[in-house]
Amino acid sequence: MNVSATTTRSPSIGDYYSATQLRADRWSSLRETAESLIVHGIEGRQGKKLLATAESLFEALAPIEVYWAFPGASTFEHLRRLLEQRNVDDLCAAVRRVARALTSGAYRRRSITIGGDDVDNEDYEDDNALPLEARALGRPYFEVLIVDNVNEHQERFLRNNLHRVRRTEDPFIYEPVVVPSLEDALMGILFNYNVQAIVVRPGLTLKSQNVLPILKQYLTRIGDNEDVDDLQPSDYGPEACRLIAKVRPELDAYLITDRSAEDIAGLDLGLCRRVFYNQEDFLELHLNILRGVNRRYKTPFFNALKEYSRQPTGVFHAMPISRGKSISRSHWIQDMGAFYGPNIFLAETSATSGGLDSLLEPKGPIKEAQDMAARAFGAKQTFFATNGTSTCNKVVVQALVRPGDIVLVDRDCHKSHHYGMVLAGANVVYMDSYPLHEYSMYGAVPLREIKHKLLELKAAGKLNKVRMVLLTNCTFDGLVYNVQRVMEECLAIKKDLVFLWDEAWFAFARFNPTYRQRTAMGVANLMRHSLRTPEVAAAYAEQQKELEGADDETLLNTRLLPPPDARVRAYATQSTHKTLTSLRQGSMIHVNDQDFKGEVEQAFHEAYMTHTSTSPNYQIIASLDVGRRQVELEGFEFVQRQVESAMAIRRAVASHPVLQKYFKVLTVADMIPVEYRESGATSYFDAEKGWTDMWDVWERDAFVLDPTRVTLAVGGTGWDGDTFKTKILMDKYGIQINKTSRNTVLFMTNIGTTRSSVAYLIEVLVEIANDLDDLLDDASKMEKRSFENRVSALVDQVPPLPDFSCFHDAFRSGAVTPEGDIRTAFFLAYDEDNCDYLNLDDKLVERLSAGEELVSASFIIPYPPGFPILVPGQVISPEILSFMLALDVSEIHGYRPDLGLRVFTKEALKKLTK
Repeated sequence: MNVSATTTRSPSIGDYYSATQLRADRWSSLRETAESLIVHGIEGRQGKKLLATAESLFEALAPIEVYWAFPGASTFEHLRRLLEQRNVDDLCAAVRRVARALTSGAYRRRSITIGGDDVDNEDYEDDNALPLEARALGRPYFEVLIVDNVNEHQERFLRNNLHRVRRTEDPFIYEPVVVPSLEDALMGILFNYNVQAIVVRPGLTLKSQNVLPILKQYLTRIGDNEDVDDLQPSDYGPEACRLIAKVRPELDAYLITDRSAEDIAGLDLGLCRRVFYNQEDFLELHLNILRGVNRRYKTPFFNALKEYSRQPTGVFHAMPISRGKSISRSHWIQDMGAFYGPNIFLAETSATSGGLDSLLEPKGPIKEAQDMAARAFGAKQTFFATNGTSTCNKVVVQALVRPGDIVLVDRDCHKSHHYGMVLAGANVVYMDSYPLHEYSMYGAVPLREIKHKLLELKAAGKLNKVRMVLLTNCTFDGLVYNVQRVMEECLAIKKDLVFLWDEAWFAFARFNPTYRQRTAMGVANLMRHSLRTPEVAAAYAEQQKELEGADDETLLNTRLLPPPDARVRAYATQSTHKTLTSLRQGSMIHVNDQDFKGEVEQAFHEAYMTHTSTSPNYQIIASLDVGRRQVELEGFEFVQRQVESAMAIRRAVASHPVLQKYFKVLTVADMIPVEYRESGATSYFDAEKGWTDMWDVWERDAFVLDPTRVTLAVGGTGWDGDTFKTKILMDKYGIQINKTSRNTVLFMTNIGTTRSSVAYLIEVLVEIANDLDDLLDDASKMEKRSFENRVSALVDQVPPLPDFSCFHDAFRSGAVTPEGDIRTAFFLAYDEDNCDYLNLDDKLVERLSAGEELVSASFIIPYPPGFPILVPGQVISPEILSFMLALDVSEIHGYRPDLGLRVFTKEALKKLTK
């Protein structure tokens, strides 16, 4: 979306974040221009201006359209000829038909005929406006990218033969797109989201002749370390397959080659599904293409559940609601049946037979669905959860952490991790994130902090007890770690560390090549390969010589390399329902652990049994299965649109003069200190400089900002974040958001965000800003001063965020290292005789400042920020108490205003220290 209030000029290429945006808006502009030509004619100054505009739009679209099957090269040239012939009437009708088919998706459902006087009104339908049943019955459409440097006659031969082998019983329909070179293939798969399969033929060339900068930027996403210039022509095909697997691993690649089987066998072909030798058997190729797409399209459990719902079944077990009987027989709850419809109840059962399966011991369709999810997300094993990622976190922690094990934990992680530490009996080392005092939020844990804690434990002889590093990636506010660097440097200190990456808000990241490089599973697979290479072994040996006898400060300042025998042990927990298609509480655990089979599997099974319901919701499991299908087939497209929507919001607020008076979208520089930004990037969009190369930033920096998390500073409005969220956005405009801080609100785009919803949000913000302008214009001097005081309180008078203090000695295993026994503290508080309550006031601060030691007996969790500022067994510092006093939130879990702050009595602590 292109939103601007400062100018009415036609947007230039530099205004667009992506070529897909450029393409959509260029076709829309071409339609408007053609319609204007009908009104104004081609004569006169206005007509000539419109003709020039149309010609420039065709020039802008020409290098883009070669990567798409619709409208296709021949149709595009036909439209250009209509313009050259000044046949305005036919041009307008044809362009309107193409533009509307692209917008509505009609070309996916039927062939669109360009030309003639008849206009099929169905082509104007919005695909989303069709009944669900009609859309479900249609054959899904995709495109096949054929990579071969052929002439026009040869291209026609390829197309005709692929069309000839189509059959009415085919489950899918596809159209070919032919490009000549390896570079064009890479641009095509990064640009055309309709592509589901690539056929690489022997005649491809290396370089693209396309020079449009917005397309060339796609090639930079492959990475600077991919040197293909020295390849021999015979290697172009295998190299194309390898790079396709790197960029879009979900796609099917097929290699047609004239090289011998012996030559091909030793090459890295990525995820190439099949190699064809010197053949032109188009039917065989066609069947393989369909089979490959169907492999991703299959939803074993969803299909099994649908089939079960169609069976006549007599229910003599639990769940009266099964088959809807308790509703259909009711005189009082018929409205429930009318609201949900019959299918949800026909599919509701507690049975594990009849073609269904058990989530606790899956052997049938659930097992198959989990295996397919593992493939899709790059895991070795995947497990479904129907009660949220909070449970997933506890399962992983309980499976891996034994009582007394030391775990390094991100202090501001989700509360489920803290409770998981209690259940597992871990000794916890809390790590502090860098603070963003100005916006009352925390960032992420610097790598130096993690290394410092590990080296501190090593010096104390406790490294053997360290079991896990637990981090949130990405954070609620969108801060993303350099996962590879964190894992490599930590493994350099302890080579068998387990990493639990809480990716509750990051499930979508797998399906975008920029994001994928910072996911747990993506990095784990990369490291499994890289650690086996002789280059890594040599580099490690060389660094060990250089670091012999090095002190901790040197190690902290050095980028450490992992030993070649390090074990890759990564776990990721994802709230599928938060960022992908799934019913609420649908989550997944992804495992990529080299020691899972030998060391963890049995314990994991027991932990999974402990926390998983014996009555899981089958609708949630089915939605996880379908959600996996969706991301394997259209995740790339949807995530791309999700990012584009967020970038549109960023650009709109940054360039709108009225919005700038009261709002500010926090930039990369606002959220990430300069020492963690090696690239030097300060924002994704600058009104003067345009767009920043996101790939470069994500490849280099210690932390990056997920652009789909748009944090809006609202302190300039005089409203705090919570008031702005509830009283303004929700109550007045019906806009729903989740997270706030003292002076910010967080907008998150997702794969369901539309351009219309983005436009509405910008309209609302502009209306709010205009209303504030009007209010201040009419305000008295005292009213203006009151407004300024409110703004100052929110923007300038922000309480500093406290760091974690320490555990009391009663809960520590020694005075040298910081780990604490949170389980003992938690259960000590079960006896009320061990606890007391103190009024939260300035007198209590004075007592602490005078040296009195008070220890929290509870988790204290204010919302916002939504994580514990105190945990059981933690010493209460004056800074923490001052922060609590300054909080103006209505919700603080663990704190009772009627009683006060819950602390341990001195007698209870003395018993433990003895």
